[in-house]
Amino acid sequence: MPLTSLRKAFTEHPESIGESYFEHLGHASSFGWRMVVGGCACFLHGLFPFLFVKTGSEQVSTLHTRMVTHRSKAARAQLRLSQDEGAPIDFVI
Repeated sequence: MPLTSLRKAFTEHPESIGESYFEHLGHASSFGWRMVVGGCACFLHGLFPFLFVKTGSEQVSTLHTRMVTHRSKAARAQLRLSQDEGAPIDFVI
C-alpha cells in the first residue's frame, strides 16, 4: 500500500468531521471506555437488578449529548446539508 493511501486511511474520516487523527483518537477512545463501563454496569444490573439501575440509560444519554451537541462546525454543516437533501441522519464518532 503506498504511503499516501496509508495516510489517507488514517486521516480521511477524522478530517471529514473536523478533527485531527489524535483528536479523533482521544474522542473515540473516551466514547469507547464510557461504553465499556456502561456495558459492564448493564451486565451487573442484569444479574443484580438493584445495582446500577440508571447507569446504562445515563451513559447512552451522555454519549448522545456529547455526540450531537459537541459535533464540530464542519460536521454540523455536513449534517444540515444531508438533511436538506433528504438523506438519513448519520452520526459519526
